[in-house]
Amino acid sequence: MLGLEYFEFADKWSPMFLAFMLLVTAGYFLITGPLSERFQGSAHVSAGRKTLFVAGMLTLYIAQGGPINLLGHMMFSFHMVSMAMSYLVAVPLLMLGIPVWLWRSLDRVNPFKKLGFLVHPIVSAVVFNGLFSFYHIPVIHDFVMLNFWVHRLYYLILFITSALMWWSILSPIPEKDKTTGLAKMGYIFMNMVLLTPACALIIFSAQPMYATYSDPVVWAQAMGYCISGDTSFLLTEFGGPEFFGYLEPTIDQRVGGIIMKFFQEIIFASMLAYVFFHWYKRENKEDDPMPTELPGKLNQA
Repeated sequence: MLGLEYFEFADKWSPMFLAFMLLVTAGYFLITGPLSERFQGSAHVSAGRKTLFVAGMLTLYIAQGGPINLLGHMMFSFHMVSMAMSYLVAVPLLMLGIPVWLWRSLDRVNPFKKLGFLVHPIVSAVVFNGLFSFYHIPVIHDFVMLNFWVHRLYYLILFITSALMWWSILSPIPEKDKTTGLAKMGYIFMNMVLLTPACALIIFSAQPMYATYSDPVVWAQAMGYCISGDTSFLLTEFGGPEFFGYLEPTIDQRVGGIIMKFFQEIIFASMLAYVFFHWYKRENKEDDPMPTELPGKLNQA
């Protein structure tokens, strides 16, 4: 299916990355379970919160270690699915899965407190969306895709800046949440707008922008990121990504841009509705008239 049958199990499922993700998940269950009493203010972690964390880890693994990761090196549309799953779905799920008391413990030993300005809503939104857009400049994208350690580092930076961007929306530590509901809605809307130019450039381009998806030689080199050994066989046996019957590069590119914008709009629109609902509910509660003591006074009279 989709040409995956031509690749080895390790190429499709990344066993080393899977082992790392399982190790992190085991550590999470130890910290929130038997070892929780070692943390100040620890409390029982609900099954729902644990489910969110596991869902986040599973989403991240599928996007960066499962078949979608391999397909993302063969089709730009799957590349965008991987990016959306990694930074717009997995990150907030992981953040919501970590209990408040653990966030407080991490904050107490945070060695980067002097860089707290990066959590400012405007700064974090501009940094994440700026780095994401910068990555999709053709020459930058092709360079990152062809250099293994640059690829790993850039994706790690995107993951961290995505968490900073989500911090202002999710507010993992309630007592440090100084952002009003109205401001959060404006911040979410700003995130929706900032990514639009990059998506529009990709969607409306009249020709393929990325050599890693249109030039067979460059594509074979880029495939070395997720396939072990010499990738020259990809050219001799398949000739290029078109062998697998995928979309024509320009169409594939446009579909990828649409997918990213669709993911972003759906996720942020949902968050916008959630924040608005809670903000409206809180404002109405605060505006409710206080009970009057007049009847009591009349009775006394």
